[in-house]
Amino acid sequence: MAGTAVVALRQRLAGLGRRLERLRGAGGDDAFLVKGAISLEKLKELCKEDKETVNPSNLLQLYTQIVLDITYFEENQLVDEDFPEDSSLQRVKELISILSEPEVLVKESNMHQDLIGVLGTELLECLSWRRGALLYMYCHTVKERGCWLTENTDLFKQCLNDGIHYLLKMLRFRYPTRLNDVSFQDTDTARLLSEGIFSDTHVLAMMYIGEMCYWGLKHCGEEKPGTHEMDSESNTELYCSLQRAVLDFREVGEKMLMKYVAVCEGLLKGQDWNTANAKLILDYFKKFHS
Repeated sequence: MAGTAVVALRQRLAGLGRRLERLRGAGGDDAFLVKGAISLEKLKELCKEDKETVNPSNLLQLYTQIVLDITYFEENQLVDEDFPEDSSLQRVKELISILSEPEVLVKESNMHQDLIGVLGTELLECLSWRRGALLYMYCHTVKERGCWLTENTDLFKQCLNDGIHYLLKMLRFRYPTRLNDVSFQDTDTARLLSEGIFSDTHVLAMMYIGEMCYWGLKHCGEEKPGTHEMDSESNTELYCSLQRAVLDFREVGEKMLMKYVAVCEGLLKGQDWNTANAKLILDYFKKFHS
């Protein structure tokens, strides 16, 4: 098992090394690149050790962290450059592919554990968040380019679909904590966990999903049945409707933003979460439905 993981890893480490050299050679001395370079050398050494003594989960987790560090630098580059029209789509696709590699690698390694058992919840959430947030930022930028949007409506819709999919996936990795399972001194924290809200990123993901659904309806119209497949897994009642094979922009967006507003104006009230835009979008959804 460890041997399979090491072989699969070695095939990717050379590529990551070349990518890192190219980025640093172009003047990239970012702290995340430095951290990625140090971790990459450590991983190369670990892959040389006795396969019987190496924990494959540790190798794959370190590889995942390296991928997250290197791609974070590249994502920031794209944002700083305002997603150049001539090259950004290909670069976004490439980053999405690289951020998907850790999950592919786990499957290739023939490990008798699920993804959470190998990589852990936090890394998996981070991988899905980063892919979803990258597509959110890309769509947020290109929707303002009228000519591009007119010529690439289907592509824009697919980017929205994929981004929403990754963010929903991120929200589904953990089961909401049942209040009677554990005792909390802070009842507000307990109620947030029972709602499946484990961090600020979970709250932001709900807003991102709502916005992307709004862009989908505004610029692409209503989704037609059978155009997008969703994961069948579902952890909470909120996602039951998503088990269908259709991503309904209005329905999904409305559910997410209603929960976002309820949480931000309830348990998170006074913590600087703005709900004004969410309420405007909810009004749009209602008018669109009627």
